[in-house]
Amino acid sequence: MDTLPQNRGLHKSFPRFSAAFIYGILQADSSVPIYTLQGSGKSGSPPAACGKEYYMRLGGTVCCDHPAEWEDKLVQSGFRAITAPFTCETPREETERLLRIIEKHDVVIAEVGVWRNPFDPAEGSANLDYAVRQLQLAENLSVPCCVNIAGTESPFGWDAADPGNFSDAMYRRLVSSIREIIDRANPKKTFYCLEPMPWMIPDSPEVYLQLMRDVDREQFAVHMDFVNMINCPRRFLDAEGFIEECFSRLGPYIKSTHLKDSRMDPMQLTTVLHECSPGEGSLDFVRVLRIIDRYLPADAPVLLEHMTTFEEYRRAHDYVAAKAAEAGVGI
Repeated sequence: MDTLPQNRGLHKSFPRFSAAFIYGILQADSSVPIYTLQGSGKSGSPPAACGKEYYMRLGGTVCCDHPAEWEDKLVQSGFRAITAPFTCETPREETERLLRIIEKHDVVIAEVGVWRNPFDPAEGSANLDYAVRQLQLAENLSVPCCVNIAGTESPFGWDAADPGNFSDAMYRRLVSSIREIIDRANPKKTFYCLEPMPWMIPDSPEVYLQLMRDVDREQFAVHMDFVNMINCPRRFLDAEGFIEECFSRLGPYIKSTHLKDSRMDPMQLTTVLHECSPGEGSLDFVRVLRIIDRYLPADAPVLLEHMTTFEEYRRAHDYVAAKAAEAGVGI
């Protein structure tokens, strides 16, 4: 296991909170709502009188076009962890309604997403401010992970490949932007994380560890998306070995994980790699789930992503659940 020179919130178990009622108030001098969750006591132990063991929290995003049906869709999904279904710009009443539903069904919010480009030539400053407010929201909710990608100056899109993505100048800007976001938000419980990308930093476990050293902030940690780092034939052809390397080196610092599949045409030149839903690619999910279970807390959140309909998420969930049963991994 790689070690870092400062405490990175090494975990024994994923933080959990009781089903206590959540309430919210607006700060007088801020647009960010504060939501208080009453904790369940010592981190890593089940809520009192729970009477059940805890297992990997498989989940995803609840796809629903009608707010009145959101609770039914959450229950039908079988998810035990979800992405935050609101932002710092969501009206307080709607956020509180969703929080009550989430607590009612023993679901955790695994991550608060930013998904805005701090290096956009026109909107970069506003996007960075938004990242600060999202991190504050996650902190107020005690959600362990607030996640974004590094960002780019590419004219093709906020998450596009660009020659500048790996330049020394961009690396320095990235380190500075992460520090600014964390320093301004000043979180104590929540960690700001970057989702790895095929053509952005971080794109490997080594690069992620070096970035953590250079950022030098205790509240900067790891968001795991191993499929995004399977960006060449060598990694694809030994995918499970690479995935084990990712978790063995980064596992103590991981706050949330995305779960997808990967496929490559073995005959098409040059290399073409595709992300896909679990079961539609080549990954051995029995091995993958055992790796995750080996290196992360038993109740760590693992999220399906990038599907567009409830039915697609449901199929992916059922596939992973069946593979988990085969692997002997509880979900």
